[in-house]
Amino acid sequence: MAIDIKVPQLPESVADATVATWHVKPGDKVSRDQNLVDIETDKVVLEVVAPADGVIGEIIAEEGATVGAEEVIGKLEEGDGAAAEKSDDKSEAKADDKKAEKKADKPADKKASGSGEKLEVKVPQLPESVADATIATWHVKAGEAVTRDQNLVDIETDKVVLEVVAPADGVLVEIKQEEGATVGADDVIGIVEAGASADSSDSAKESSSESKEESADEGDSEVAGPAVRRMLAENNLKVSDVKGTGKGGRVTKEDVEKHLKDGASKKAEPAKAASAPAPTAGDRDQKRVPMTRLRKTIAKRLLEAKNATAMLTTFNEVNMKPIMDLRSKYKDEFEKRHDTRLGFMGFYVKAVTEALKRFPEVNASIDGDDIVYHNYFDISIAVSTPRGLVTPVLRDTDKMSIADIENGIRDLAIKGRDGKLTMEDMQGGNFTITNGGVFGSLLSTPILNPPQSAILGMHKIQDRPMAVDGKVEILPMMYLALSYDHRIIDGKESVGFLVTIKELLEDPQRLLLDL
Repeated sequence: MAIDIKVPQLPESVADATVATWHVKPGDKVSRDQNLVDIETDKVVLEVVAPADGVIGEIIAEEGATVGAEEVIGKLEEGDGAAAEKSDDKSEAKADDKKAEKKADKPADKKASGSGEKLEVKVPQLPESVADATIATWHVKAGEAVTRDQNLVDIETDKVVLEVVAPADGVLVEIKQEEGATVGADDVIGIVEAGASADSSDSAKESSSESKEESADEGDSEVAGPAVRRMLAENNLKVSDVKGTGKGGRVTKEDVEKHLKDGASKKAEPAKAASAPAPTAGDRDQKRVPMTRLRKTIAKRLLEAKNATAMLTTFNEVNMKPIMDLRSKYKDEFEKRHDTRLGFMGFYVKAVTEALKRFPEVNASIDGDDIVYHNYFDISIAVSTPRGLVTPVLRDTDKMSIADIENGIRDLAIKGRDGKLTMEDMQGGNFTITNGGVFGSLLSTPILNPPQSAILGMHKIQDRPMAVDGKVEILPMMYLALSYDHRIIDGKESVGFLVTIKELLEDPQRLLLDL
């Protein structure tokens, strides 16, 4: 039976999306919850997972296509069919070929690079403003074979995550700093023996190391989909902890739920034996996990912003129909010409940049007893990442076209999703835009991003009855919220700034004509 692969529901402020990357091809065998395709919106990248085990029958929307919510972008043939059998045969043949290649390659590798030299795995140089870092995740265990440039460990600083790669082919013979340890620049955190193999210690380890290499190549992503991996991480579980009942031993959501339920029951049994009337823990167990460095930094900065500024918020609303009509008319031509989709953020950034030119106090900051006026326009864009909300910077927005802005925001969103944002991406910024509308927020009071003096909150676009020339019309309206530091920005400037943004968005031709 054919099952439709659909675009997920998009927030109301997001009209359409783009097919970014297909991870499978027609004829590929897939498992339930396996990530099939990435769908890219203005601010976030959504994963579309397989609704069931089966075989990809057809890809309807190719990479780069513009799609809407619930649109069918592919077909999945459920169950085992001829295509699945062919896929199985191909995958088995490929697996056999890979194993044969590995066995054939191993002796050659040893001869070519079997130096036995022990190389230190060090923490990379940290930016001057970062004193130390935390070992976040080791991706390999001591005794496992590694290849040159393979990511060994993630090092987490206040704002970015750094990858530390293997200096050569060999074996990670020792881990000197475990996960959670605080380390400094150039600290030795592990040892790699160059040219060694995992079976060099004794013959008994050969089969286990070989199976580890094979399972490492396949990866957890082959055993559990992204949704299941998130569920495992939230409950401090590994894929190996849960018995998979899916095809090929694949772990499903139901397997994780059953494992958690069985674990809770086992915890409750001793309590029942000791005292029958005593209530069981059940689902009321607690979990305590330390904050990540990024989360601690976010918490600290938000608290500082509340305590160290005289923060106020002013509101207005904007009729989004003119921009939505403009997008509908030109979005296809725009995408062909500039190789990027025409979203809302390009208009928002353009309008904010023009308003900052007219109200320099909003583009300024306080430094001690001085006011620093910035004669350039660097705008921070709030981006949601798996590790928390970050605000990478678009620089010199006054010199950027709408296409440049859209491309810049897309690049920052992808880097944020993949944990590739650098300190340079994060530093600076004179003003922040945050778009809670993509998550469905109707109204909010955003908190300042120090040392900036103001932040603009965009929200959900929602149809509402409005009075126009004495008549009631249904219009797509959006609330704007400007939080500002009253020490430097007066009420007159804040309201004037927000009204300027409203007028520019309601008459987007003025943005293009610089009026």
